[in-house]
Amino acid sequence: MTTLRTILRDLATTAAKAAERAMGRDSRPTNRKDGAGIDLPDLATVDDVRGTRRDRTARPGDDAGPSTIRARDERRRRSDDDGVHSPGQLGPSATTEVDPRDLDLVHTAYSPDTDGDPDPGEVVWTWVPYEERDGRGKDRPVLVVARMDDDTVLALQLSSRDREGQRDWLPLGAGAWDGEHRPSWVALDRVFLVHPDGMRREAATLDRDRFDRVTHALAGRYRWPE
Repeated sequence: MTTLRTILRDLATTAAKAAERAMGRDSRPTNRKDGAGIDLPDLATVDDVRGTRRDRTARPGDDAGPSTIRARDERRRRSDDDGVHSPGQLGPSATTEVDPRDLDLVHTAYSPDTDGDPDPGEVVWTWVPYEERDGRGKDRPVLVVARMDDDTVLALQLSSRDREGQRDWLPLGAGAWDGEHRPSWVALDRVFLVHPDGMRREAATLDRDRFDRVTHALAGRYRWPE
């Protein structure tokens, strides 16, 4: 009798385990099959994996607006890590700021010539260091006012920002160097030494009257001969 009871209990236990296994299989996702009877992955699982992969590979700024992207691309263009530099930024042809009071024999002669080199009376584009002198700067237009030798010229920074009433800035008016033809000002307190290889391009020729007005202001400030 004891043996029969044991057998029945074992059979009941086996049946219960079989039922549990069957229920477990039914609760798991069933793979789909294609026309050839080959198992296909469950779509929900694939989407979950793709979502995780997107989250893992997303980088900050990927959904940035156009202005942010342009700023980021500009930084990359001028990045030292990429080895790409603007003309006049680095090396022997770098544009450098000089003390105008330390310069001797400065002759501000009006002699523009569209020959591919910077000449007095021309507005050209080059790299201009920031006033902080920390290695940063910007590609901007400058007015060439004098020739120092065959290799270098002196130039002044231009700006389209309103500088009305600021003693170090002389109003210059509009010109072809600015694509939007905005009024420009020329800075009298910062003088740069520009190398021909540091010039990105010639932008325009300033008329003689405005050039003379600038050189007259420089002569009064630094005692340069006119």
